[in-house]
Amino acid sequence: MKKKTKPIVAYFCMEYGLKSDFHIYAGGLGILAGDYLKGAGDQGYPLVGIGIKWKQGYTTQVINTEGFPVDTYPIYEYDFLEDTGITVEVIIRKRPVFCKVWKCNQFGNADLYLLDTDLPQNEDPWITGQLYGWFGEERIAQEMILGIGGVRALRALKIPVDIYHFNEGHALLAGIELISEKMDRGLSFEAAWQTTKKEIVFTTHTPVIQGNESHPLDRLMYMGANISLKRSQLRKIGGSPFNMTVGALRMAKISNAVARLHGITAKEMWKKVKNKSEIIAITNGIHKPTWVDPKMLESADKSNQIIWNTHQRNKKKLIDFIYRRKGVKLDEEKLIIGFSRRAVPYKRSDLIFGNPRLIYPLLKSGKIQIVFSGKGHPLDDTGKKIVYRLVSMQKKFPNAVVFLENYDMEIGALLTRGTDVWLNNPRRPKEASGTSGMKAAMNGVLNLSILDGWWPEACQHGINGWQIGDTLVPDDEKDQDERDERALYQVLLNQVIPTYYEDRNKWIEMMRASILSTENEFSVERMLDEYIRLMYLHR
Repeated sequence: MKKKTKPIVAYFCMEYGLKSDFHIYAGGLGILAGDYLKGAGDQGYPLVGIGIKWKQGYTTQVINTEGFPVDTYPIYEYDFLEDTGITVEVIIRKRPVFCKVWKCNQFGNADLYLLDTDLPQNEDPWITGQLYGWFGEERIAQEMILGIGGVRALRALKIPVDIYHFNEGHALLAGIELISEKMDRGLSFEAAWQTTKKEIVFTTHTPVIQGNESHPLDRLMYMGANISLKRSQLRKIGGSPFNMTVGALRMAKISNAVARLHGITAKEMWKKVKNKSEIIAITNGIHKPTWVDPKMLESADKSNQIIWNTHQRNKKKLIDFIYRRKGVKLDEEKLIIGFSRRAVPYKRSDLIFGNPRLIYPLLKSGKIQIVFSGKGHPLDDTGKKIVYRLVSMQKKFPNAVVFLENYDMEIGALLTRGTDVWLNNPRRPKEASGTSGMKAAMNGVLNLSILDGWWPEACQHGINGWQIGDTLVPDDEKDQDERDERALYQVLLNQVIPTYYEDRNKWIEMMRASILSTENEFSVERMLDEYIRLMYLHR
C-alpha cells in the first residue's frame, strides 16, 4: 500500500486570529492558529480548523479617565459565515446542548468550522459567549463544545480525518470523544486509547506549570466531560487533578514545543510524566502575506536608500495612525521602539523604565520614543495594573511614550512594520516563541531581545539585531530583573542609539540582514512542512 503523503488534518484550537475585525482571538495562540490555517490554505494542504464562534469575542479594552483599562463586550455578527445547516448535540450536566456549525472559507483551501451554542432551544446559550471569560464549570463546558462537539461536527459534515491536531490542551476532550467512539464499537478502554493515540498530535505552548489548565476529576464527571469513561480511566490519562497538558501528552503519538529553547524547557517541565509522548521542537512561523510588507521583502535586494525609504513609509503610516488615535505626533526622524505584549508580570513591560536617571533624559529630549500596546486579561487585576503603569508613563512623557489601547491585529501589523526596534525582555525561559519578533524582523525592524523563545535561533548580535544579556538565568527573579535591566541599558545606550544616529549605513545593512536571515526560516511554509514530516507522518 502506497504511503499517504498528505494525511487529512483536523486542527483544534480555542481561538483563531484570521483578521482584525473577526473577534474570535485573544492573543498569540490565536494568531499562530490563524497563520497556520491560512498557510495550509495557501499551500493547498488538506486541513480543516475546528473552533468556536464567540458571540462577544475576548474583550474590547479601553482606558478610562484615570488611566485604568476597562472591559466591554459588544455582540458581533459576521455575514461572511456560511450556515452549514448542521447542528450537533453535546450532553453537559445531563442536559442536551445544541451546537450550530458555521463554516468560514475566506482563507484559501483550508476551511474553518465554528461551533455556536447561542440557540433558542438551549438552556445554556452563554457557553460560546466570551472567549476565556470564565473558569471552572464554564471553562469545562467551553472545552466540551470545542472537543466533543468538534469531533461530532466532523462526523456530521462527513469529513474524513487522519490526524487530530490539538493546539494547546483546551482541545483534549476531543480525544475523550474519540476513545468513547471506539469503546462504543466494542474496544476495551486500553485498546481504544492506544488506537486513538495513533491519530493525535499535540502542540504545547505555555512554559509555566501554573499556566497549564487542570480540573478536579469530580467536576469533569459532574459536567459529563468523561462521556463513557470511568473516573479511574480519566485519572489514568490526566492525573488528579486532571491536567489538560498531561492528558494531551499521554494521548498524542507525538508532541511539540514551539521553539528549540522551549523544547528544552518543555521536556524539563514534564519529565516526571509517565507514558507521555516524545516532545520535539518545531519553531513557529508567520504568514507573510498577513504580516509582512512585500515591498520590504523586495527592497532587501536593492539599495540602502530604497530599504530606508520603504521603511520610512511604514513608519509614517504608524505615526499617522497614532496621531489619529491619540492626537500625538511622533518624530519620524527619531528612534521609535515598539513593545506589544499581553500584560503579565513575566513579560516585564516596564523594565526599560527601571533607571529613571538613564532613561528619562532620553525621553524628555525625544531621542527615543516608545510605543506600547497590549491587553490585561479581563479577570487579571495584576495585568491591568501593568497597563495602568504604562499609561502613567505616557502621561509623564506625552510626546515620547504612547500606549495604544485595545490591542488587535491591525495595531500589531502597524507596529511590527513601522517601529525601528522591536523590544522583548521576558524573564527567561518563559517566552515560548514570540512570533511578533519574527514579523518585525521580516519587515526590517531590528530585534532587541532577551535570548528567549525563537530569538536564540536567529540572533546574530550586531548583524541582524541585538541580544540583551546572555543565557545565564539567576534563580532569584529580582536578581534576574536587575541583571537584565543593566544589560538592556548597556546595549541600548552603547550600540542601538549610536548606530541609529551615527551610522545609518550600518543600521540599514542590519535591516537587510534581518530580512534575509528570517524570511524563509521563520515562515509558516517551513513550519507546515515540519509538522507534516515530523508529526503527521510520524509512526
